[in-house]
Order: sequence, then structure tokens, then C-alpha cells
Amino acid sequence: MNPSPPSATLLLRWYRAHRRVLPWRAADRLDPYHVWLSEIMLQQTVVATVIPYFNRFIDRFPTIAALAQAPDDEVLGLWAGLGYYARARNLIACARAIAELGAFPATIEGLRALPGIGPYTAAAIGAIAFGLAVVPVDGNVERVTARVFAIDAPLPGAKPDIAAAALRLGDQAAAVRAPGDFVQALFDLGATICTPRNPSCLICPWQGSCAARARGIAADLPRRAPKAVRPVRLGTVYLLRDHAGMIGLRRRPPKGLLGGMFELPGTAWESVLPAQAPPTPAQWRDAGTIEHVFTHFRLFLHVKAATIASLPPPLAAAPIDAPLPSVMRKAVTAGLAALNRPC
Repeated sequence: MNPSPPSATLLLRWYRAHRRVLPWRAADRLDPYHVWLSEIMLQQTVVATVIPYFNRFIDRFPTIAALAQAPDDEVLGLWAGLGYYARARNLIACARAIAELGAFPATIEGLRALPGIGPYTAAAIGAIAFGLAVVPVDGNVERVTARVFAIDAPLPGAKPDIAAAALRLGDQAAAVRAPGDFVQALFDLGATICTPRNPSCLICPWQGSCAARARGIAADLPRRAPKAVRPVRLGTVYLLRDHAGMIGLRRRPPKGLLGGMFELPGTAWESVLPAQAPPTPAQWRDAGTIEHVFTHFRLFLHVKAATIASLPPPLAAAPIDAPLPSVMRKAVTAGLAALNRPC
């Protein structure tokens, strides 16, 4: 027999006493713009990393109208280092779509119609900003649900069962006056109590209703199937610095990995190191190899660096602290270190 859903009242009581202080929760009435922006940033990214980016965005773009009117390069530059750059491109498109509508849609269907907003994000915005009785299933909610209902099938195969069980928690959300608080309480419970390792079951408000705790398997859930080994890709990038201290960059294609971002010139990223001549004759220094892990592959980039009188076209001259994706920032740092070493 399936265990009964635990008490929403107990969870909300705990939440009011122990809720996390987060900048997008700063007001009693949550701004849909702040909720949306934080949820987009939090995709595949931890809270501690997101907070300074969120604050910088709100300082620079205090309203969604301001974000909608901003040049693409300014938004992408402010996003640099946060990763998963398709999110930034969708952020721009979504802000402009909302500006045309005049306000955020207040329904799941209306939210789903916006660029970059999928089922989870629509449910999160709907619940937190508009009080809709839905439960978005992120990693925290997935973990809490798997433990409360003792769903021991491994992920990712167990996702449909966990989603169905989360709907039962959604019945709890419908029964309380503040569905948004219920959802945020689930997020906080997973982030601070029902953690991936060493869950703090003794202080959990749902300890008496947790089927996994009763069976002594809470720390083992959710189970996960063995991860596939990430393939490896190889490439070479070239750091060119001119006598004025500027570096040469080029823009990546608008779509695809790191779309629209600036990068150092270099080879394609392949399973075998591609051969390609440097972008210009120079006294090249070997700056070593940097590693960067993407979602679906590991990248090893060999870095070469040189100082020349002027940057060759079509490279754009940029300051050494120009906003760059993390992988390119690593390469620039390695290249500059090589150029600054005594000969």
C-alpha cells in the first residue's frame, strides 16, 4: 500500500521558521520577474553561484522592460561564467516576448508558450509567483519525493514514478492557502535537510511520514543507474595579445554550444586533436593544456600564446578581462601566465 502524503501544515510551520534568505524572496509579494530570472539561472546551477549573478542582473536591469531593451552583447556579457549559454539567449527572447505581452502570463499554458520555459520552470513560476497549486519537480523535490514514498527504482528510469508521486504532494499544495510557500518549502527541505548525503532525518518535519526513513534506506535514495563515461574532445586555442594589451577574440555561431559568445581563435573540438595552422605567424609559447567539463563531454584545450604588434582581422580587440565563458577564461588565464613568464 502506498504511504499517505505527509502533512503540508508541518512542512509550512518548519518553513516559516527556517526558510532560506534568498534575494529573489526579498519581498512579501514575489515579483514574477525575480522568480522567473532566478529559476532560469538556477537551471543546472547551484544557489551560491547564482546569487551574485542575480544581484548584478537586477542592479543593471531592475525591470523586465529594461532587460528586454538591453543589447544582446550586454546581457551575454553579464551572463558570462554562469554557463549553459542557451539559457541567456532564451532569457533575452523571453524578456522581449513578455514586454510585448505587457505582463507575465498567469497560467501554466501561457508560461509554457514563452521561449526557454519548459514544464518545470512554468510550474515553478506558476506556483511561486501566481499561487497555482502545482508542484515543480527539480532535484530537491525529486529527492524528497523518492524518500517520502520510498521509490527505490533507479533514476532516470524512476522519473515517471517520482513525478506521479509528486502529484500527490500537489494535492497538499492545493489544500493550503499559499501553494508558493509550499513549493519553496519543498525546495528548502531538499536543500537543507533532505540532502543528497547524510540527510538530517532527526530534525525533518516529515520524519514521521517518510517511508524511506522507516525502512532505513533514506540515505540510499534516490538510486541512480551507473553514469555513462563522458567522451573526450580535443582542440587548440591561440591567445594573441597586442602591444596595447588587448587580446584577439572571435564570436561563436549564434546557435549551438556557447552560441553567440566570444572565444579565442582555434581549432574545432574533435575526438582526435585537429591540425590547424595558427591564425598568424608569431613567436608562439606553449601555455599547457586546460580541462573543462561540459554536460556531455570533457574538453582538453592546448593553449598557445603570443604577443604581436597588432591583431589580425577578423579578430576583435578586447580587454583581457572581457566577459568570456568559463572555458575561454581558463584558456586566457593560462595564455597570459605563459606570456608573463621570463623567456
